[in-house]
Amino acid sequence: MSSTTPVEKLSLRVKLSYGAPSFAGAGMAIPIAIHLTIFYSDTILVPLGIIALIKAVARALDALTDPLMGWMTDSTRSRWGRRRPWILFGAPAAALTFYLMFTPPESLSGANAAAWFAATYACYYLFHTVYIIPHNGLGPELTLDYNERSMLFGIREGFVVFGTLVAAVSPPIFIEALGGARAGYSGFAALLGTLLVLLYVNLIVQVKEREDFIARPPNPLIPGLRRIFRNRAFRILLIVYLTSSTTGAIPGLMMPYFTKYVLQPENPDLWLAIFLAVYFGAGFLFLPVWIWLSRRFEKKPVWLISFVPSITGSAMLFFMGPGDIWPTLFILIWAGAAFSAGLFLGPAMQADVIDYDELYTGKRREAQYGALWSVMTKFVVIPSMSIPLAILASVGYLPNVPQTDEVQFAIRAIFGLGPATTATIALFLGLMYPISRKVHQKIWQGIEQLKRGEGAIDPINGHQIPPLLERHEDEDQGWFLDHFTSGELTLAMSNGIRALRRRILFLQAVSLAILISACTAIVGEIQLDAAPGILAVLYVVVAGFALAAMLFHLIRWQAAPRLEGVTDEMILDHIRINRLLKGDSNPALTAA
Repeated sequence: MSSTTPVEKLSLRVKLSYGAPSFAGAGMAIPIAIHLTIFYSDTILVPLGIIALIKAVARALDALTDPLMGWMTDSTRSRWGRRRPWILFGAPAAALTFYLMFTPPESLSGANAAAWFAATYACYYLFHTVYIIPHNGLGPELTLDYNERSMLFGIREGFVVFGTLVAAVSPPIFIEALGGARAGYSGFAALLGTLLVLLYVNLIVQVKEREDFIARPPNPLIPGLRRIFRNRAFRILLIVYLTSSTTGAIPGLMMPYFTKYVLQPENPDLWLAIFLAVYFGAGFLFLPVWIWLSRRFEKKPVWLISFVPSITGSAMLFFMGPGDIWPTLFILIWAGAAFSAGLFLGPAMQADVIDYDELYTGKRREAQYGALWSVMTKFVVIPSMSIPLAILASVGYLPNVPQTDEVQFAIRAIFGLGPATTATIALFLGLMYPISRKVHQKIWQGIEQLKRGEGAIDPINGHQIPPLLERHEDEDQGWFLDHFTSGELTLAMSNGIRALRRRILFLQAVSLAILISACTAIVGEIQLDAAPGILAVLYVVVAGFALAAMLFHLIRWQAAPRLEGVTDEMILDHIRINRLLKGDSNPALTAA
């Protein structure tokens, strides 16, 4: 490996084999996002409020499994590698539950049909996590080359966009050809599920994992998460995507309402399919342009420029009204041409951020980073799945009738101004992202210097990173002590381990109280004949975070007794090292 970023070219076969499964995966996401709710409410006759609540709870639980799956795949050791065994199990299981979700027995109704939906929906997302987290973790480690990553993820996201485009227009064709919603969705689900399995089997056969990464020791779950949040570049990138994700579900959720009740064409279902095809088609056609631009002008400036069509396009949609079909079509081409840029630049930039993590930790933790990214964005997007519906209900929306001016204004504002506002904020936050091609090369220089036993300079903040030999700390012990903050370690030294465990137990009790309160509030907000209100959705999010906090503190509480074998000198040395790694060179402070 050279002193700069390694030059590692991937064959086209590997790139295509890695990216192709995303065609089926994206194709499965579209009917879930757009068609599943109306299928169960209008065809299977499950009350809409129950559907919405099941979706919110299931997605919150799904988010909690992501960090665990990331840690598990990073820790797996097998002759097949860290990623491929999980993919081999998860993809077929997800395909089966996806098919079952769209094929409920005709004998089911009422509570039994709701239970079928809840079980298949929750199981699908569980198995989806089992295969997608390892798949996402595999990508950044296939190549460490700055530009090759853009190409690799660009090809993968090309399959995503194409799969989305095909899935957006296919369900009506299947329904018409097979003679009804049940048969149409069942046939479509069977085809996509089979394709998912075949493409992932091909990936397992064609794409090999890096042996040098497989052999690296894993890190503990909680310390790994704590160290991730010390990564400044990751925090900035995460905040940008969390900001834009707060309205992430709105475009898909609101486009049918916007088409039918604001634009009011004669055939709204046909025009909805056309709008989806135009939007995703523009993204697919312009994807090669964005890949070329990112390789020519680097990732960050191209990424920031790609926000502009999204912001302006969403804002222009707010001004559309009855009959504005063709202006809307051109706006969607303009906005759609840019949306594919974020799809591949995000993962490519995450990969660079993981290299920065290795500069400090010496470990490769692709899946754990991807899992934490996933859990945070999933929680943030949950409100945008249901709150817009609650807003429409509050201003007087009624299905299948002409809407009042107030309802039409609400639809236009939610659909246009909401995403435009969050994208604008994300654009300005993205200006702080610090990794360029030159910085990335210096990161790899630092990694090589530390491997040789030398010190290194953090190219982002200019801090000196001490050589491993100067840290005077056993690596395993350092990871264990990162279960706790410096303040908690100081508390254990001064008042004993029991005091530390009491503090952690108190935090766990607070989390439990919040969880119980949120669940009680959810029950009180349930309405069987309507989507849950704004408060119910927010309570689900709060409950999810509280449950995650409980598990977090439980692991720390169980780890605390191991401090019995750690001396005060070891703890002080650990605190000193952490402060050095943060760039704090004040001798008085580090010796405190």
